[in-house]
Amino acid sequence: MTDAPDPTGAPQKSGEEAPEHGGRPIRYWHRYRKDDGWRGDMPGGPPGEELAALRAGLGAAAASVPSMWPYYTTPTDGRVTRALEAEHGALALYGLHQQSQSAPMHRRQVPLGRALHELRLRERFSSDALDRRVAATVESEGLPALLYRLRMMIPNLRAAAIPLDYDLLLRDLSDWQRTDLRQQVRRKWGLQYYVWGPQSAEAREKTSQGRPLPGPAPA
Repeated sequence: MTDAPDPTGAPQKSGEEAPEHGGRPIRYWHRYRKDDGWRGDMPGGPPGEELAALRAGLGAAAASVPSMWPYYTTPTDGRVTRALEAEHGALALYGLHQQSQSAPMHRRQVPLGRALHELRLRERFSSDALDRRVAATVESEGLPALLYRLRMMIPNLRAAAIPLDYDLLLRDLSDWQRTDLRQQVRRKWGLQYYVWGPQSAEAREKTSQGRPLPGPAPA
């Protein structure tokens, strides 16, 4: 697999060939993966300095952090597009999520709402407090506000070692920037969080009765 960044460190330009797999760019969260774990030559996963470079993008505008440039795979003609904004946000959140984790925090077919639902069932936090945090997240309007809220939520997933699908998150972040699609993303996340199954009988009973789960409020 060839996945070397542009040696100039600049974002991928239109007309240049980005590394691909099945016709799609190889996103950073796939770079060191093999099957369900890490490549044999990278048993610890992404290097810490690379994850730190991604975290430098938290709260920053897309393409404004030079340390992130080698990790973009979105083609651009020099303009900041919705796709680049979405990839920037997903990369920064992944850098936060994967920090100090030995297992991959990207896992296929685990959308954000389902990951947060799993966090609720782990009984680490008060369900009422978590519900309020999730509601505040999905009520965000623009992408910067959403990314700020997600930045507050990701450490809770990391603490519980709950992964999510960053390909799906990337798509959702792109759709969030379109007002005609934002409500669809909200609805999808809400359904995944509240009614995704299967659940244990005990968890269903607690949820249906509205009893708060023991534990501190999420940080």
